[in-house]
Amino acid sequence: MLSARDEQEYQLLRYLRDQSEPVGSGSAAECLRKAAIDVSEATAGRVLRELDARGYTERRGYQGRVLTDAGRRRLFELDSLRRRSIFGQELLRVLGEPGMTQLVDVLMARRAIERETARLAALNASDAGVAELYAVVNQHEHAVEGGGPEWDVRFHRMIAAMAGNQVLLAAVNLIHQDGLLSPVLDYIRKWARSTIAADHRALADAVARRDVTAAEASMVEHIDNIIADVRRYWATVHDREQVAPPFPGTREVSP
Repeated sequence: MLSARDEQEYQLLRYLRDQSEPVGSGSAAECLRKAAIDVSEATAGRVLRELDARGYTERRGYQGRVLTDAGRRRLFELDSLRRRSIFGQELLRVLGEPGMTQLVDVLMARRAIERETARLAALNASDAGVAELYAVVNQHEHAVEGGGPEWDVRFHRMIAAMAGNQVLLAAVNLIHQDGLLSPVLDYIRKWARSTIAADHRALADAVARRDVTAAEASMVEHIDNIIADVRRYWATVHDREQVAPPFPGTREVSP
């Protein structure tokens, strides 16, 4: 889900987009109340001023605010995040317990295969390959708020390609082709506020140093972090409604 502040921003920007006239503090407060966000007119006015300062809205004298082009882009970004969050929640409900077991099984298979691709990538890395890997990491960091699971998939496939083993590359491509599990993992890691891009940079640094031990360890830690996030999500969110058995092959993680 969006944070409370982002949800407030989303509702206001969407309301501004749909209005043909400038919006004042009173109508902005009413818009938020209809979205079950209870704020005073003064608070709504303060939020509008913050949107002005960020370039998302523009004041039209005493008439109120209108949405700017930057505000439309921000609304699109928030809408994408919101849709992904809702989609992730729906997928988790559909998957149920067998699906979550499958999710951890896939992660364990990834850990077994990709620790070797990381080691071989560090062993066989070329300067051009390292530069391309860093380019993907940099793009991921810049797009992390609005970016989706495609960046994670691209990074891992690139590591596998750098490894120079066609069988391992085919295995990684097979594991990452599941279009259902990738959005679920993306949703859970965002819920856990985990930093996939930071994990990727640490791994890229190890590959750039040609440090095979560190590269393998970084990949194992990265995937273990994802498994921990899955288990923490299951323990703190899913288990409020039903009790799920422990995931096989993973350790307990405190919420």
